[in-house]
Amino acid sequence: MLLEVIACTPEDAAAAERGGADRIEWIADPQVGGVTPDLSLAAEMRRAVQVPIRVMVRPRGGGFVYAEDELELMRRDIRRIAAAGGLDVVTGALTPEGTVDQSALEGLLNAGPDLAFTFHRAFDEAEDLRRALNVLSVYPQVTDILTSGGAPNAPEGAQRLAELLRGSKAGKPPEILAGAGLTAENLPSFLDVTSAARIHIGSAARFDGKASAPIDPRRIRAIRMILERHVTDMRVYGKGEISS
Repeated sequence: MLLEVIACTPEDAAAAERGGADRIEWIADPQVGGVTPDLSLAAEMRRAVQVPIRVMVRPRGGGFVYAEDELELMRRDIRRIAAAGGLDVVTGALTPEGTVDQSALEGLLNAGPDLAFTFHRAFDEAEDLRRALNVLSVYPQVTDILTSGGAPNAPEGAQRLAELLRGSKAGKPPEILAGAGLTAENLPSFLDVTSAARIHIGSAARFDGKASAPIDPRRIRAIRMILERHVTDMRVYGKGEISS
């Protein structure tokens, strides 16, 4: 199973790795769902951890329909990320009609042709999630889709996430990365419904569960233990297969 944790600083990233994170999503301004962080810190972030880092490329909060000048800024940021080395990307774009903006996406992918991409929760605002999944499946660079199943949070979207997981091709990109609102308290029941194998954690990794608080490695360890226990139960009691 993969556990991805949001970090805003090198200190966050190091604490997340100590707690057992398998991957870092580096963002700024979590209160608006994340925007592009200060890329001048890329080398420092990379030195802080051994685990992979994916960098949010989003010029502002709000919706995911972008003007050409915003897309050019995003492409420029992706080129900077590629030049820094050892980093990958989290991004996404929609059309005004609520479909994946393939033209915009292709421009972003081409700006970092050797990078792996997560298509972020713009996915959850798509008009048809299944169609969006099929469209994103065309792009091998898009390895992950971060989604709450189209709901405000992943526990509420658990049934839809289970459907998306069944509809995705196990072990082949893009894989479903379940996130938004997952905590140590609700994760066991969520896993029982979805058998998700890739989990994204934000505020639940921080002291008092607050987005503005520092990372608490103990909280991540608790979540890691839940994931490991779920895998063990699957194997020992034959509850079903873990979905990629």
